[in-house]
Amino acid sequence: MIAALVREARPKQWLKNALVFAAPAALGDVTMALVGRALLVFVSFCLVASGTYYWNDIRDVEADRRHPRKRSRPVASGAVPLGVATVVGSLLLIGGVALATAVRPAAGGIVALYAVFTLSYSVVLKHVAVVDLAIVASGFVLRAMAGAAGTDTKMSTWFVLCTSFGSFFIVTGKRHSELAAMGPEAAGTRRSLAQYTLPFLHQVLGVSCTATVVSYCLWAFENGESSTTAVPWHALSIVPMVLALLRYLLLVDRGEGESPEDVFTKDRPIQVYGLMWIVVYAVGVVTA
Repeated sequence: MIAALVREARPKQWLKNALVFAAPAALGDVTMALVGRALLVFVSFCLVASGTYYWNDIRDVEADRRHPRKRSRPVASGAVPLGVATVVGSLLLIGGVALATAVRPAAGGIVALYAVFTLSYSVVLKHVAVVDLAIVASGFVLRAMAGAAGTDTKMSTWFVLCTSFGSFFIVTGKRHSELAAMGPEAAGTRRSLAQYTLPFLHQVLGVSCTATVVSYCLWAFENGESSTTAVPWHALSIVPMVLALLRYLLLVDRGEGESPEDVFTKDRPIQVYGLMWIVVYAVGVVTA
């Protein structure tokens, strides 16, 4: 059962929690004390996120059993009994919030808010079209906010907007791929999908992608103002960022965006663009 418990925690999804490092990294704050606090916030988010996955699967156990892929999840398949899942999920939620609070109370409050939003989503909000997109996207923003709160790092307005629109873009891509893959049967696994159409999601993808690019450009230009080098490294980081967004949009249009974490860990072009962005932006931070 241990293996099933670990699988139910979805460690692959922990990659999303790396956003807690975004705010301090963007400013070049890499002291050991700040890194240590950010790591603790990262662990707390992993615990809470896994706890919400447990509770989500408990709530959706019947719907998951009708889904061609989700039926193999430990709770849906019976590998993890409902009683055990309830206890483990609750302990993960409590432990994660307590750890974040120990780092800084503000970080604990944000992690707790994430738990409330996510559980509310699992209970009712996931069935409300558009709101479900906003709630899932807010989870990414709250991760970045928790990292900033845990390390007492100031967040730029453009950074917040870029994170918000980028998250909305990724979540919409996931819904688009789900609807394209399952068609009319999609409503049987997620009721909100019955309210969406592919043309509508296409429009939302276009709007959110454009807003992400614009807000990132303004953030990059804002950060580049303090640079003393002749090369505009922050501005140059726009290129790999846009390439990565367009590559993801292409994959979504092909119906391959149902699992964003798989896209980011397996798609070679996106990984190359991501590495290019890290290198260019890091040079900009170091030489500023």
